Amino acid sequence: MKKIMLTGDRPTGRLHVGHYVGSLRRRVELQDTGDFDDIFIMIADAQALTDNADNPEKVRQNIIEVALDYLACGLDPEKSTLFIQSQVPELCELSFYYMNLVTVSRLQRNPTVKSEIKMRNFEASIPVGFFTYPISQAADITAFKATVVPVGEDQMPMIEQTKEIVHKFNFVYGETLVEPKILLPDNEACLRLPGTDGKAKMSKSLGNCIYLSEEPGDIKKKVFSMFTDPTHIRIEDPGKLEGNTVFTYLDAFCRPEYFPEFLPEYKDLDELKAHYQRGGLGDMKVKRFLNNVLQAELEPIRNRRKEFQKDIPAVYEILRKGSEKAEQVAAQTLKEVKVAMKIDYFSDEALIREQAEKFAGG
Repeated sequence: MKKIMLTGDRPTGRLHVGHYVGSLRRRVELQDTGDFDDIFIMIADAQALTDNADNPEKVRQNIIEVALDYLACGLDPEKSTLFIQSQVPELCELSFYYMNLVTVSRLQRNPTVKSEIKMRNFEASIPVGFFTYPISQAADITAFKATVVPVGEDQMPMIEQTKEIVHKFNFVYGETLVEPKILLPDNEACLRLPGTDGKAKMSKSLGNCIYLSEEPGDIKKKVFSMFTDPTHIRIEDPGKLEGNTVFTYLDAFCRPEYFPEFLPEYKDLDELKAHYQRGGLGDMKVKRFLNNVLQAELEPIRNRRKEFQKDIPAVYEILRKGSEKAEQVAAQTLKEVKVAMKIDYFSDEALIREQAEKFAGG
């Protein structure tokens, strides 16, 4: 069986560091291993419209923002197929067929759907498209026969629902679809990076993000205003690591080589943490170190992005070619699905011959 990876993002704004450590950094690492037969990276504009239907221009404008972030982070169109979801109409048709395999009550139990509905205040009036988001995601994954889906922890329920749909389809219609495996970040801090305000979810709407394309001054300002340990009032006070956003970010971004460069009095992150816990280390010193770490991590991404921004038509051409390839692959899967469901009427010669014989001489 081929080894195929699929993942993507909704184009509702520029990508932030939560996207980067949660999935994007891993995608680039996996891409560069050469272990995959195919890699598909999707800009999920159709899914973005499920809760932005009244503001399509927002989605339209952010397609290029996401594409630029992808390229800046190191996704290579020679190694990965970058495409736009709405330009692959087969995904909608697959979603329609899968809807018959999922109950309303099962969708209502999906933890990701429940939390997203609550966050968007959709309790009283849920758009049907948004409600069926897990089915659409299952169509995306199965259309490309993805064997691996690298995502953040919050997407685990979605992948589980995809597996259920695969099992149900294959049970009813015969072995056709491929079951995917979820690939989570191997660093626990990256599973769900909190917002700069300490809230569990980093969100554009909450204004607690650090964007990959953020300018140095803005990064510094956001780091210096980060939530730490509210009981760590004086430098000599013992500090807590749990729930301390600054240390969570250090867990996600810090590398050993940053200590001799930015904080040579400490051997490693464990030593820094131990000093903070016993007292005698101020929050601002730790924040200055984190700022240096983030600046070092994000500067090359920001600079590459500015280079790609110089030729926007070329970026759209990458997306056009990627979308054409993605449609060809999805069309083949859809063909196999229709054969399995026995709705391939015009290519089913046995059916035509059978019906001809049935009505012959009638």
